[in-house]
Amino acid sequence: MPKTRPLIAIGLLGPTLDAGRDQKRWNRWRPSIGLHMQDDLVISRFEMLHQRTFDRLAAGIAADITQVSPSTVVKSRHIVFSDPWDFEDVYGALWGFAAGYPWKPDEEDYLVHITTGTHVAQICLFLLTESRHYPARIVQTSPGTRGDDGLKSVAGSLAIIDLDLSKYDKLASRFAQERAAGAAVLTAGIPTRNPAFAKLIARVEQVAAATRAPILLGGPTGAGKTVLARRIYELKKSRNLVDGPFVELNCATVRGDAAGSALFGHRKGAFTGAVNDREGLLKRADNGVLFLDEIGEIGLDEQAMLLRAVEDKVFLPLGADRPVLSDFQLIAGSNRDLRTAVRAGRFREDLLARIDLWTFTLPGLAERREDIEPNLDYELERFARDTGHRVTMNREARERFLTFANAPDASWNANFRDLGSAVTRMATLATSGRIDEDLVREETARLRGHWRPQAEPDDDPLVEMLGTKVDQLDRFDRVQLAEVVRVCRRSHSLSDAGRTLFAVTRLARKTANDADRLQKYLARFDLSWEDLHR
Repeated sequence: MPKTRPLIAIGLLGPTLDAGRDQKRWNRWRPSIGLHMQDDLVISRFEMLHQRTFDRLAAGIAADITQVSPSTVVKSRHIVFSDPWDFEDVYGALWGFAAGYPWKPDEEDYLVHITTGTHVAQICLFLLTESRHYPARIVQTSPGTRGDDGLKSVAGSLAIIDLDLSKYDKLASRFAQERAAGAAVLTAGIPTRNPAFAKLIARVEQVAAATRAPILLGGPTGAGKTVLARRIYELKKSRNLVDGPFVELNCATVRGDAAGSALFGHRKGAFTGAVNDREGLLKRADNGVLFLDEIGEIGLDEQAMLLRAVEDKVFLPLGADRPVLSDFQLIAGSNRDLRTAVRAGRFREDLLARIDLWTFTLPGLAERREDIEPNLDYELERFARDTGHRVTMNREARERFLTFANAPDASWNANFRDLGSAVTRMATLATSGRIDEDLVREETARLRGHWRPQAEPDDDPLVEMLGTKVDQLDRFDRVQLAEVVRVCRRSHSLSDAGRTLFAVTRLARKTANDADRLQKYLARFDLSWEDLHR
């Protein structure tokens, strides 16, 4: 049989509960003595913590412990604090003991007795054990029940608590259920079959529940940034982590004074047309969540003001001379590469550094083809909720639509917006309440036409970019490069363009780095992403 490791108990001397005189002391329950009277608990050493003023009582308790448990070695340890009810004083003393104690967790087991001492001391011992400053389990003792003779047991009873919550199956199960419920909130209850997206949502749930720091959501238009931002708010609201509202703004819809006024508010007369005071969105989002979609579209002045608001929780409305306080959590969205915007001088590097702490890039629908089917069902359910008219698809129509949706040439340029619009159109035209194959054929043809590349204008963009160097290219290279330029100019990022250009070959790769492939291709012609967007 394996050798039992020594058990070390650590506890505070109880000047009131442990005290007792003469032989009568054995007629009452004393916690530190009772701990050593348990038949099934063999304590090798007892570290008794006390102040010097209680040295005499400590010597008597040590003698009594030796009497009831001769094999236990009692060590008297002095700790110093002036007020046993001062949290900072007591915590510091108990922390100091832990910091200087020669712990040997690989050789010894430890118990921390929290029955004696003031409530402040008990709380401090609990916290220090939970934080593993004391690598121990908690032991709590209590007076015994009365026996048949009507007397209480002087040994009392005990309960041992291991604060490693991972060892408690029911608790671990509850935590897992809570995380799963949080993920369901973030996905609107739509199950995801895409492992990468499931992992991303799990991390978003973890971050949303743990911090009020800014969150940056990236990804192409229609990938669901606005929906996810609102879901993050709903998750935080359900857990009482925020009590303010969800406030949102698409920064691409405002410019100049209008942007500053919308975000920060203004005072009457701040600019032409400011006839009344206005509360800005930052103030309205106090104690809540502010979602700024397309954050890269706001001006540099507004970016500077926003940075101060995020860092210091204060800002100055337009035309005001007194700052306004607002404690909000910022969620920013962007379908553009903000680092490219920083290099181009269109976005402040310090603001990006502040909002880039937690960045999550949402994949487009073409990268989550496994999730098209559950989202198809969700869109049908949403149509029924919105219109009060339930529509279904027959089996053949469903199979035809999913075959089309999962084909490599189905680019889903507008992502979930394309899917939602397609379902809405088909459901609206399904007068019998059932979408059939004819409606699917009509809709898929419409989508193909929508996604089909449009003809470029007669002007050759390569001449504009390469000048006379264009004459040095083979006709084959000119045609291919012109198509790449056309796609890039219509895409929001390198990754977005790469997904379109390499839609077929990327499916055969274990890892797809479309942006890197495209960047290297452009470099062959001394071109960069920025060159294509000047």
